[in-house]
Amino acid sequence: MDQCVKPAPHEIRRARTENPKARERDLAGQLGISEAELVAAHCGDGVIRIEPRVNDLLTGLEAVGEVMALTRNESAVHEKIGVYDKVVTGNHNAMVLGENIDLRIFPKIWAHGFALEKRDGDDIRRSLQFFDASGEAVHKVHLRPASSLYAYQKLVASLESPNQGPTIEISGPVLDEESEAGTSTASLDDLRDRWSRLTDVHQFFGMLKTLKLSRRQAVRMVGQDYAWLLDNDAVRAMFNHAAESEMPIMCFVGNRGCIQIHSGPVKSIKPMGPWINVLDETFHLHLRTDHIHEVWAVRKPTRDGHVTSLEIYAANGDMILQFFGKRHEGESERDDWRFLAEHLPRIPSPTAA
Repeated sequence: MDQCVKPAPHEIRRARTENPKARERDLAGQLGISEAELVAAHCGDGVIRIEPRVNDLLTGLEAVGEVMALTRNESAVHEKIGVYDKVVTGNHNAMVLGENIDLRIFPKIWAHGFALEKRDGDDIRRSLQFFDASGEAVHKVHLRPASSLYAYQKLVASLESPNQGPTIEISGPVLDEESEAGTSTASLDDLRDRWSRLTDVHQFFGMLKTLKLSRRQAVRMVGQDYAWLLDNDAVRAMFNHAAESEMPIMCFVGNRGCIQIHSGPVKSIKPMGPWINVLDETFHLHLRTDHIHEVWAVRKPTRDGHVTSLEIYAANGDMILQFFGKRHEGESERDDWRFLAEHLPRIPSPTAA
């Protein structure tokens, strides 16, 4: 197929029929289109286009009950089973603060939405899927046997778009603000001074924005009392130790439109080829270890004492995922997590770049 000409909707549907077991993301890549375009081509054939009105979606999802929430990026997939409750709406930031489903959402990034029905033998699998302007998935909600089908159908009807055409306008990939940093003239002394005066981990992004530094530029630059480079296998070692000791951790996976968080223990760690998989009852994580370029342990001051994170980066500088010891605001860091982070295998740090 000519790579300069995108396939028409009927060609996309035919490719889907001919490759029934292929993952949507993989098939879209083979066709030279985005995942959102692949889904849109099926509008009217098991797919309904819906408006990505995030606040209406979140408040409507509360009634649907138990579902599976999925957030991913190029290298990690984070799945949580639970209920969308304790919803906090907002136009710039929205949150779900439930016991199992814990999300930080940036509604302006959500550009396209769809409700899907796929037949699987005698069953019908239903999901809501949302994409950014470039057609990359930002968040998906999959129904489960315990979900309220009535509440789901009512929600879909309330969000249904008047435009049910099989094509969508896609923009080029958009760099996030950290990726656009790059041109900073920040000095090491300024970075270290501002870093030392942090009182909350949520101030970190504001500091980076002020200094026009990406997250990875900052950790490479700041010095080993605040950030030190670990062996790439430190992620596997951390998972194994956390599972053996039943240490509760926090695992963040995100993209430009959504960050999804697991808080609690991890139990079933299953390596498979290049993947590390967590396969627990209400939490699944799938991590491509061959995409790991750097692993950093990062120490940030807070009013409750410093907290330590593990930050995993891809070769292009994007963060794949981030780990903390489980803690609540106002609590000091867990001693066992701090000990683990400080004793994972280190390697010499590169010079700032």
